[in-house]
Amino acid sequence: MSTTEHPKPPPTAWADQAYSIKRHGTTITNCDTEPVQTPGCIQAHGAMLVLRASDFSILQVSENSQRWFAARPEELLGTPASAVLGADACERLRSVVVRERTETAPRYVFTRPASPTTPAADVSVHLSQGVVVVELEPISPGLAAGTDAPPGAPEPDYYALLRTSVGNLQHAESSAAFGQVVADEVRTITGLDRVMIYRFHEDGHGEVVAESRVASVAPWLGLHYPAEDIPQPAREVFRQIWLRPVPDVAGELAELVPLINPDTGRPLTMTHCILRGPSVMYTEYLQNMGVKAAVTMPIRRDGQLWGLIACHHYASPAFLPYAVRAACEFFAQVVSIQHRAAEDRDHAEYRLRIAETQRRLISVAAERGDLASLTTGEPSLLEVIEATGAAIFHGDRWWTVGLAPSDAQLDRLATWMRAQPAFAATVQPHLATDSLTRSLPDAADHAAVASGVLAVPISRDLKNLVMWFRPEQVQTVNWGGNPHDSPTVPGPHGPRLTPRRSFELYVESVRQRAVPWKAVEIAAAGHLRTMLLELVVARAEQLGAANLELSRSNEELDSFAFIASHDLKEPLRGIHKYASQLLEELGETQEHQRSKLAAMLRLTERMDALLDSLLHYSRVGRAVLGKQRVALDEILDEALEVVDPRRTERPTTITRSRPLPAVACDPIRMREVFINLLSNAIKYNDRRECRIEVGHLSPGEPGDRGDAPTSASHRIVVFVRDNGIGIAPQHHDQVFRMFKRLHGRDAYGGGSGAGLAIVKRLVERQGGQIWLASKLGHGTCVYYEVGDDEGLETR
Repeated sequence: MSTTEHPKPPPTAWADQAYSIKRHGTTITNCDTEPVQTPGCIQAHGAMLVLRASDFSILQVSENSQRWFAARPEELLGTPASAVLGADACERLRSVVVRERTETAPRYVFTRPASPTTPAADVSVHLSQGVVVVELEPISPGLAAGTDAPPGAPEPDYYALLRTSVGNLQHAESSAAFGQVVADEVRTITGLDRVMIYRFHEDGHGEVVAESRVASVAPWLGLHYPAEDIPQPAREVFRQIWLRPVPDVAGELAELVPLINPDTGRPLTMTHCILRGPSVMYTEYLQNMGVKAAVTMPIRRDGQLWGLIACHHYASPAFLPYAVRAACEFFAQVVSIQHRAAEDRDHAEYRLRIAETQRRLISVAAERGDLASLTTGEPSLLEVIEATGAAIFHGDRWWTVGLAPSDAQLDRLATWMRAQPAFAATVQPHLATDSLTRSLPDAADHAAVASGVLAVPISRDLKNLVMWFRPEQVQTVNWGGNPHDSPTVPGPHGPRLTPRRSFELYVESVRQRAVPWKAVEIAAAGHLRTMLLELVVARAEQLGAANLELSRSNEELDSFAFIASHDLKEPLRGIHKYASQLLEELGETQEHQRSKLAAMLRLTERMDALLDSLLHYSRVGRAVLGKQRVALDEILDEALEVVDPRRTERPTTITRSRPLPAVACDPIRMREVFINLLSNAIKYNDRRECRIEVGHLSPGEPGDRGDAPTSASHRIVVFVRDNGIGIAPQHHDQVFRMFKRLHGRDAYGGGSGAGLAIVKRLVERQGGQIWLASKLGHGTCVYYEVGDDEGLETR
């Protein structure tokens, strides 16, 4: 079923040349090359004058001027329009052109009475590319539109009809009921045999979703028609006009004389002309269906073409008068405005459920501080929109829930998606398809889980995104004729494509398509995107403020620790000095006093060691790192030289599981890490022989990593393992705290308890993490991350 001709801007071959449907129509090979907006002809039941705007002189006139103006075209060209229309009529036309915007639609101005030599006519006017276009139509309709009254009966009250029709629209409880009301009301207004509501699907093909008809014509409700029946150029025209009448499909055409405007040297653009001559393809198509007259109106949504109100008449031509057409135009505009509201009523409950689920979803994500909770939490993305799977790319990895493609397939899909203009749009970016393979054939390998995809970006660089998936659902589609039928006939320049002639029911099984996404679901995805962006921004602001405050706090603590430890050492040295002097002055007999002074000296020495540790700890936090690429084996050799004297305390064996790699680090700090860990391994060991192993695990390498943090996988991990006393699991975190000792003050050689706290800070300052694996009595293995090229000074 085609509902209109196939308009398209004139191709290069016809752009500035004289073209006439009458003379050149059958030379066109297909509808995409026919210059239907500059057809050079009008429907011959009316007449046209093209006037120079400055003086209203006649530039062009339809060739049937003898009937309408009692003069041949050559007699009218160059003469003032007032010679055929009258001075008063021309003044009224001029006034309308000056006062009103007529570029987008003709304005009815007056009805010219009949004369002995010319018929009565309704006269309308509009501007087209700087010229004044005047159209004349007969005032006697061939059809008593909107009523079954006999000729001569009073004209219907179209205002009352429209008021009733609009009221019926407002009371429609669903989009299906709304469509039926539209079809019924348009047939009431026009009196035509069939009125269809024709909806465009995502892939461009159409479906009859509502129909009102006389009993004598076969039903077409539910039939589908291929996109080629109404190609894109035709749809573009219906974004500009509100009504296209063809009152007599087999009617004659009248050429403009001349075909080219003598002032501009270009053909007249007739997009908005009521009388514009219909495409040869279009009239052939209608005749193939047995249609005698047709009227088409658009249904628009947000400036885009949602569908058409297509009207057919089979009994005879149907000349709808101006009042009927005006009522239809107005009604089509009301339908376009109210259509979304009708669809919204269908999904009101669904929309409320989506909104509540989104609120809970965002609350959980905000509480956990991680967008991964969109797939792992309750609710998840699957509860927001009805889908069988979902995925989010966040934190440089995919998180999925339900049935979803593999990570490699998701990477390929995301790459393709980021290149789509709709996905990178500045307003409401999204991508929604119910047949992914139509645009991305490689997606056939995951059609079973993701034939339908709805996606939105959640970062400005389009890197992070959210997707929902629907599986393939094999569908049976009832076509109005074979959609693959493309007949040709001989033409003056070889075979030319003609409209198909087959309109019998054609049933086809369609694969790799999913249930289409509803408008409410696409809107919900856009709303969730906005909420997630706001959450990310708010989280970033909170983290920024917290990091700034933490940085200030750490600087203040470091400064305090440095000053406190430095300043406290001075009076401590004085106390130690005086205690030493007093101890020397006391006699050997004063044992009790000597014991107290000796204890004081031990306390001052311990306090001095603690202050040294605190001072060292503060310097670790304040020191500037000097990273360079160094061989860890060389740093380990240096550390072994430092701890070598301690190896004489008991038999000690230190081995390397394999050579250590070269990494980017601060060599001084890394040497200190080795020294501390090796010293602890020797110190906290009660075996007859101390055995220590030093080794490493590469990124992604399998192996025992102990209780490793989840993020500890993309860097080299060094470990120091011993066979010492071990640490109970409940104390694993405590050993990294400042001055925390698990044993008595003098046990295992004493110490300040700051060693592992300093090691932890040294590792973290270089961007790594540290952890351990240990059981009491079974030794300890300390793991820590190394290797970071950020801030590298030398290679």
